[in-house]
Amino acid sequence: MMLSSPRDDAIQLHRAFKGFGCDTTTVINILAHRDATQRAYLKQEYKTMYHEELSKRLSSELSGNTKKSVLLWMHDPATRDATIIRQALGGEAVVDLKAATEVICSRTPSQILQFKNIYFATFGVYLEHDIEFQASGDHKNLLLAYVGTPRYEGLEVDRATVEYDAKALFKAGEKRLGTDEKTFVQIFSGRSSAHLAAVSAAYHSMYGSSLEKAVKKETSGYFEHALLTILRCAEHPGMYFAKVLHKAMKGLGTDDSTLLRVIVSRAEIDLQFIKAEYRKKYGKTLNDAVHSETSGNYRAFLLALLGPNH
Repeated sequence: MMLSSPRDDAIQLHRAFKGFGCDTTTVINILAHRDATQRAYLKQEYKTMYHEELSKRLSSELSGNTKKSVLLWMHDPATRDATIIRQALGGEAVVDLKAATEVICSRTPSQILQFKNIYFATFGVYLEHDIEFQASGDHKNLLLAYVGTPRYEGLEVDRATVEYDAKALFKAGEKRLGTDEKTFVQIFSGRSSAHLAAVSAAYHSMYGSSLEKAVKKETSGYFEHALLTILRCAEHPGMYFAKVLHKAMKGLGTDDSTLLRVIVSRAEIDLQFIKAEYRKKYGKTLNDAVHSETSGNYRAFLLALLGPNH
């Protein structure tokens, strides 16, 4: 693809907006192929040249799921996460705790730190306050601990602590009547991804059953969803998101808000891994699945983000 300057892009977009109806194909072809840095320059350039926010203009030119996807895409990843979480925690009146949980519990400590800062700067309220207000019980405690704990992001793990945690989780769950949720919160929010993956493996070899099964048996609702998200993303984020996408598309109708949220927010992170896992697990490509579940400009945009159909 020819490299074009932010200025060229701005002129082309402005042209696509002018006249009757919007040349959405051109808009998609430009925006879907610009990375976060290029999009930031383009937004600046557009504002300088035409004295209006590009996002505002896109918002009035596009509609439906195309508009939702493109507007989310225009953000940098951290601002996008902050925006998704804010909307899911009632910024748009409809609370979607599942979406908020998925985003928070699948991000790395440094990603969390970034979107927390942007959350406050943009919405004038601490993320913790919104969680406090919308979530409850063990789910709330886990989310608050998860966004508040600085975790190690490296790959080294300490075998002794791993075994200690596996024992503690067994004691807190399967071994006793009822569940000691505090232990689950503490370990799942306080340990690195590499450590949790090791705990999961140790649990299996020590007790012959999986930690995931224990979580499903011992917990429920949003709390269970949060724990499973943390655990699955520690073990294999690509596989986790492949499953989320498959679930959004299977059965009657499509859960578009999940579909576009995951594709747009993972496009600059690990979409190629997700595509590979999807194909391995479901025997068809993610592109083909998206193609059959969507249509029009919305389909064109998502497929452009997905890239070649291998």
